[in-house]
Amino acid sequence: MSAQLKDFATSVVAVVEPDTTAFAVAQLMRKHHVGAMVVVDAEEKSRAIGIVSDRDLVLELIAEGLDPAVFTAGDIMSDHLVMADPKMDAMDAVKLMNTHCVRRLVIVDEADRLVGIVSMEDILELFARELALLAAGMAGARQREINERG
Repeated sequence: MSAQLKDFATSVVAVVEPDTTAFAVAQLMRKHHVGAMVVVDAEEKSRAIGIVSDRDLVLELIAEGLDPAVFTAGDIMSDHLVMADPKMDAMDAVKLMNTHCVRRLVIVDEADRLVGIVSMEDILELFARELALLAAGMAGARQREINERG
């Protein structure tokens, strides 16, 4: 299997600016059915500067009893972004996620412009499809042998 991130990653990325309230971030996550929002520079909207996940909202605010209407994406975002090239192989992406202990990679082009995002779930779906094809091939080979050797 050789799949590049550009072949299966999400290319339409849900983004917010640093001054977006955490409450608005949560509402946007619900609206777009995503578990994370990429935080982009307010001036240069194609430049990713952080990421806010549903876990950030829960662990940084809700579990602490803090008001999500008071805090912003910039307050709770992780600025430890791990960037990936769209041409990166899926297995290399897994290694990169493992090395940096992250659930998502922000995909940027040669000019560091945001062009996509890939999550562990995206990669697991890809691998599941590949394994299903392999299993189907094995079943087909077994049936071919039965047919030929009766």
